[in-house]
Amino acid sequence: MAATEPGASWVRAAATLLLGCCGAALSSSVQDQAEQFFRSGHTNNWAVLVCTSRFWFNYRHVANTLSVYRSVKRLGIPDSHIVLMLADDMACNPRNPKPATVFSHKNMELNVYGDDVEVDYRSYEVTVENFLRVLTGRIPPSTPRSKRLLSDDRSNILIYMTGHGGNGFLKFQDSEEITNVELADAFEQMWQKRRYNELLFIIDTCQGASMYERFYSPNIMALASSQVGEDSLSHQPDLAIGVHLMDRYTFYVLEFLEEIHPASQTNMNDLFQVCPKSLCVSTPGHRTDLFRRDPQNVLITDFFGSVRKVEITRETISLDCDIAGFESKLPKDELATEPLKYAEQLPVAQIIHQKPKQKDWHPPGGFILGLWALIIIVFFKTYGIKHMKHVF
Repeated sequence: MAATEPGASWVRAAATLLLGCCGAALSSSVQDQAEQFFRSGHTNNWAVLVCTSRFWFNYRHVANTLSVYRSVKRLGIPDSHIVLMLADDMACNPRNPKPATVFSHKNMELNVYGDDVEVDYRSYEVTVENFLRVLTGRIPPSTPRSKRLLSDDRSNILIYMTGHGGNGFLKFQDSEEITNVELADAFEQMWQKRRYNELLFIIDTCQGASMYERFYSPNIMALASSQVGEDSLSHQPDLAIGVHLMDRYTFYVLEFLEEIHPASQTNMNDLFQVCPKSLCVSTPGHRTDLFRRDPQNVLITDFFGSVRKVEITRETISLDCDIAGFESKLPKDELATEPLKYAEQLPVAQIIHQKPKQKDWHPPGGFILGLWALIIIVFFKTYGIKHMKHVF
């Protein structure tokens, strides 16, 4: 028995060493997972989705935006963190054969309008001024929360835009346009005001790459459906509706996003490859030189999903004491005026006492025609039929 003791002790030592190595490897693996979990540095996600086109023949642009809206909601971004801007209401358009619907696939397979769409800016509210005000936060105090981009320096923001554009500009409702310089300056204001951590800009329009050429602010990644001098083409014609349902680039991007789930490890390099020229006909472009991280280390869900990151601690935290201590540090004036700040955002007194605006007078139907008939009769009575030829 004594001869077997050294062998047994050796086995125990080897087992202990093996368990220690496994424990260290497991600990290292857990630490790597934790570092991967917190590597992006952001704590919340926002999305600004903009369709800038009006009129029925631009149906596809509304469908583009609503399809992206559907995808980001499916991946976890709530409506409270989405600013949706639609320049036209295709669901209620008289030409729509299926009222209250907007389809993104032919044969009416997928209704992206659904029953829970929250449009924040619609119709003539979609202007260059309002868009820039949303980005920079320079909006009136009475603006409701749903129309605000309440981001901070830990926010990852997705900005998607679609419409008709050209070299260095994107048209808004065929009446005005935003230039690449104005957009670049707005992003710089956002960075200076600490309104984002990282920003992903996607644009589907003709010559889309020209819109990100002037960007100069840090931590911006940009994608476009076409290069300068190229058109961004439509896709999915539907004979029943009578128009194209989507644009090619957005169609293939959304087809890619359908395979993404909240825990997916797919990165941005995969997104860059979703629509080669053989599918898009145009040449998609992207710009990453302003972005601090390697796109290979940037998850799709860092922008298209919503994060709720939690740090685990073994310490006991007494929230009541901290709140009491914080309130004791505040001046009494601030404590007294704090409940009034929310009331000041909505000028109720001004609304109650506001005088109703007088309606503009418009002639009733047939008034102008009747007036002309009266003029002709008076002329005929006065001068006779000989002079009637001078009227015509």
